[in-house]
Amino acid sequence: MTELLEYRGHIRNWRSLCSELGVDSSLSREEREKSLIIAAYDAWGHDVPDHLYGMFAFALKSDDEIFCCRDHFGTKPFYYYLTDDNRLLFGTYIRDIMKQDGFKKELDRDMLQIYLTLTYVGGENTFFKGVKKLMPGHWLSFKDGKIDICRYWAPTFRPDESKSLDDWADEIHSTLKQIMTEVKEDGEVAESFLSGGVDSSYVLAMSDAKRADSCGYDEERFDESRVAAKTAQLLGVEHSVANIRPQQFFDIVPYVMYNMEQPLGDASAIVFSLGCISTAEHTKLCYSGEGADEFFGGYNMYRNAERYGENLKTFYVGNTNIMKEDEKWRILRNYNENVRPIDLVKYIYDETEGLDPLTKMSDVDIRLWLEGDIYLNVDKMSTACGLEVRMPLTDRRIFDIASRMPSRFKVNDETNKVAFRTAAAKVLPEEIAFRKKLGFIVPVRIWLADERYNADVTAKFTSDYAAEFFNPAEIMAIYSDYVEGNSDNWRKVWTIYTFLVWYEEYFIKR
Repeated sequence: MTELLEYRGHIRNWRSLCSELGVDSSLSREEREKSLIIAAYDAWGHDVPDHLYGMFAFALKSDDEIFCCRDHFGTKPFYYYLTDDNRLLFGTYIRDIMKQDGFKKELDRDMLQIYLTLTYVGGENTFFKGVKKLMPGHWLSFKDGKIDICRYWAPTFRPDESKSLDDWADEIHSTLKQIMTEVKEDGEVAESFLSGGVDSSYVLAMSDAKRADSCGYDEERFDESRVAAKTAQLLGVEHSVANIRPQQFFDIVPYVMYNMEQPLGDASAIVFSLGCISTAEHTKLCYSGEGADEFFGGYNMYRNAERYGENLKTFYVGNTNIMKEDEKWRILRNYNENVRPIDLVKYIYDETEGLDPLTKMSDVDIRLWLEGDIYLNVDKMSTACGLEVRMPLTDRRIFDIASRMPSRFKVNDETNKVAFRTAAAKVLPEEIAFRKKLGFIVPVRIWLADERYNADVTAKFTSDYAAEFFNPAEIMAIYSDYVEGNSDNWRKVWTIYTFLVWYEEYFIKR
């Protein structure tokens, strides 16, 4: 008999699965999806994820085997830990594993070297020694005391030169139209996050959401909510703005780092958390537009891909690369020369040998950055406040289009996400569909230097436990250089700070 031990997610193709597997479609969503996962495993065994569309992480027990699985892109986290007496602990929350008998809380100090470069926890290891992430597109089997891990899916790219720009745009549009019928069920009411960019605007335009939710700032040059308001007005939906102020931003950092379970040096995570809390006051379901940038060439740095060429494999570790090895050697009290972020992506470059530079960059970001930063942030911050976020653009069917699309339809000399923007222009004015990408920018680069708000940053940098990891004079030199006007250092300051806040939450307070 198969027993479902752990499950979080949302299965999009549940209707067809219920029909195929004989599951009662009138069950509540919770009971229906539990029944579907069990029935799917009984029918297809380890091949079960090949039949699922959506977001999922689950663990099953069948006879003498524990089977764990994480979805293709890693939208839901899954962790596991082997005890000294060879028992498997697992869950979608590290905190749940920590509560179980046999867990030993130890810090993996080597992860700090990865973190200071990436600003997130990349790869399968975590800051908790022995706790590993089941990576996206992988399943795990525990049987007879042995762990077997298999990669069941990985991004593959096969450019198709037979289609025109309009052909690609039509395929994107028709596919998203189909997916939008699956991401919400009858009786559910969803809102939609909205920035000033094309991704969230396109999702909103294709949805039946009657309300859009944005974050804004008093600092006008950072505030996209004004542009978002125009989009909402154009589409005839209500518009709510959570105006984020600096003290509010800094006050919530410990909450964010605790609920993230791993440190995350992405300042937008703090804003997203505040946005989720505000949105959860009036809905429990919201759409968001993650995935399109990585699939369709959305980041401005992708326009340099051809210039980077073969040099990519020597330095490109993903969307963020904050500290180089010489700087980490200088600031860290203990530096391990065998721990380098570039080693996390060597296998990706091996697998994409012969493909164009843009495809290689996208593949690195799909496998590392999306899982380690973007999806982690969305999942942890939304669930912490009781909000469910669904991401229509993160779907194998959307990625399938991107995997076949030649890079010239993603990035050209004038713009990025060319075909995607062309698709979005079917339901959005060109001024929105082709608006220049700004990213989810945050005024923290200004706030960090303001003595009205940065007292805790100073306190953390000069704490006794900071000195356990860092050379105090070196990190204070970075901090002082930033405060005195070198704004380029703000990311380094923020990355060190968020690690120290997280460490205090998990190793000092608890």
